[in-house]
Amino acid sequence: MARPSFPDIIKGTGPDGAVSQPGSTSVVLGLLVSLRPSQWTKNLIIFAALLFGQRLFDASSVIRAVEAFAVFCALSGVVYLVNDLADREADRRHPVKKDRPIASGAVPVGAALLVAAVLTAGGLGMAFWMGRAFGGMALAYVVLLAAYSGPLKHIVIIDVLTIAIGFVIRAAAGAVAIAVPISPWLYVLTILLALFLALSKRRHELVLLADGATGHRPILQEYSPYLLDQMISVVTASTLVAYAFYTVSPETIERFHSDRLGLTLPFPLYGIFRYLYLVHQRAGGGSPSDMLLTDRPLLACVALWAVAVTLIIYGPSPLLPWRT
Repeated sequence: MARPSFPDIIKGTGPDGAVSQPGSTSVVLGLLVSLRPSQWTKNLIIFAALLFGQRLFDASSVIRAVEAFAVFCALSGVVYLVNDLADREADRRHPVKKDRPIASGAVPVGAALLVAAVLTAGGLGMAFWMGRAFGGMALAYVVLLAAYSGPLKHIVIIDVLTIAIGFVIRAAAGAVAIAVPISPWLYVLTILLALFLALSKRRHELVLLADGATGHRPILQEYSPYLLDQMISVVTASTLVAYAFYTVSPETIERFHSDRLGLTLPFPLYGIFRYLYLVHQRAGGGSPSDMLLTDRPLLACVALWAVAVTLIIYGPSPLLPWRT
């Protein structure tokens, strides 16, 4: 008798394609897949405060930031589980999402609920152990994204704003975790970039599913590719302008004792243009984290931007014209 392949195990099917009864191994692997480890890269925004708060080489701050990252990885895993549970019927009609462990039946609903409860309790417990303010933000993140899995994802524009605010909470939580002031620029740039990614994902879904889009996600009937392109254009321009203003603002120059941060502008320019190219020419945008990890030019752009910013912020301060 042929042994099932790894994808068969994840889907809960045998080598002949027949649905098999969920076994302990398939359930564990299915739960791991449902937690979306590849999506945890979205929580890297937590480390923004570590970099721009000038704590990158402070050991205690690095440890706190890693702990905060771990907490939000656990909580974001809960969000994915809850979302898959809520959407399992619609996912079964989706050409790609039908193979998700919960939608395919490889993971029982009860097992998913149990893991979600355990991770919620553990994640929030650790968050409040790290501090009341950080715990409050972690709780707000869970409540907000749970509301998104319920009514908010069915309200036009509010759905993408909710996703963007989730990123803002994570970024702010990273600052709270290491006790650095939260810059207003952090809010502005995070919500704009998150909106760019969320709107691009909506466009990808609308184009991929075509006439069946509204059957899978009813809110998509409120959007059109043209409308989304207009929104993306506004957010794209706003993101780049906001980043440019941030790099040359007197506050930024004073904090980092350097006027060279503006030299990093070509990186976000290329990164956003590359992402738009992948969305429009390569039918990408369905999973921003997957695109970041699989598209080498985009990955190289982000890595070079991080290196350039680190060298400017932590390197020797240049002699500025206004300094004496």
